[in-house]
Amino acid sequence: MPLAELACAVALLPAASAVWGAAGTLALLLAFIVAIGVGMARGRRPDCHCFGQLHSAPVGWSTLARNVDLSAVASLVILEGQRTRSPGYLDWLARLSRFEATVLAFSLSIAALALFWVWSFLHLLRQNGRLLLRVDALEAELGLRPAPPPPGLPVGTPAPPFRLAALDGSGVTLDSLRQAGETILLLFTEPGCAGCDALMPDVAQWQQAPADRFSVVLISRGALEVNRAKAAEFPLRNFFLQLNDEVSRAYQAEGTPTAVLIRTGRIASPVASGADAVHALVAEALRPPPLAEGELVPELALPNLNGEAVEFRRLSGKRHLLLFWNPECGFCQQMLDDIKAWERDLPNHAPQLLVVSTGAADTNRAQGFRAPTVLDRNFQVGQLFGATGTPSVVLLDEQCKVASRVGVGAQEVLALARAGGDRVALV
Repeated sequence: MPLAELACAVALLPAASAVWGAAGTLALLLAFIVAIGVGMARGRRPDCHCFGQLHSAPVGWSTLARNVDLSAVASLVILEGQRTRSPGYLDWLARLSRFEATVLAFSLSIAALALFWVWSFLHLLRQNGRLLLRVDALEAELGLRPAPPPPGLPVGTPAPPFRLAALDGSGVTLDSLRQAGETILLLFTEPGCAGCDALMPDVAQWQQAPADRFSVVLISRGALEVNRAKAAEFPLRNFFLQLNDEVSRAYQAEGTPTAVLIRTGRIASPVASGADAVHALVAEALRPPPLAEGELVPELALPNLNGEAVEFRRLSGKRHLLLFWNPECGFCQQMLDDIKAWERDLPNHAPQLLVVSTGAADTNRAQGFRAPTVLDRNFQVGQLFGATGTPSVVLLDEQCKVASRVGVGAQEVLALARAGGDRVALV
């Protein structure tokens, strides 16, 4: 738009192109008049920046009147141009004196140099932008750029207290909610939020979860009757109202639906924004605590590379070393030769190895383990034992009980393997 306005202004200067400049100006003014009129009819009055930073004000009838006056002037120029014959550019150039022609040539040269400088400057800026993007990507890949902090209050900080009204008019505080359970999921919602409405059936199911896991507390705003209808539709419990968004601001929960975990009165998770993130947060809260030393392994079964189920309870009678593996993990690949060398010279008293791996069967066959491999595609069994990454290892005794804590990293994996299952100091 600014370029079109500038072109019309330049075309108005010589008499030879004044009619075309006036026609372009009239077209722009008519477009402005229609746009402003439609906006005013809809109750919208955006600021007019016709004079740049010097002055701006909401559009109104005065803006329309000004554009109508300018349209009338442009129409007069067009009419006058049709009545009189304007000299062409060649006639105008022929009438210039030597001095005027020199000044014109010099001015055109300066303008050409200025345009070339602007083009070079813009090209340099684009090139610099591409280089900065590449540097940012390299820094992120090498871990040189610190990751942005997670949304919400820092984990471990005290949860901000609040006092809210229930749908029946009673009041509730954070301390009173904690008396019903030490882990609370605060879910922020509001009427008219489509993502919130789609989440409500799941929220009703989550509220049926055992109280010792967590309790779901909904915090909404808006009209009381609308929220009562929503609570009765699904049905929902622990439904409270904030006046505006004072509790959301206190927990730095922007938008809806958003959720945050509170455990023992402290922030236990970053803010989860959106339905998918809320589902992931609930799945984390519902996940049972990892098995501790001395606990019996529950009834688990995973498929081996041939698709046959391997039951963990049938591992009893011999000690087993569970190696949590990922063929795509660079740290796993770095220690692959060491593990295979340990397998070749396996001591008599060493426990049997069972590889619990992610990925496809063909990819795991290519790893070349002598020990059997079972597939834990979503790493759920690894998380059950407390493994947070790969490579990791844990020892099971003859009764199929956890006999060691989880060793993480190549050094701890090899230390526990070479010790033959004896207790070693894992650091």
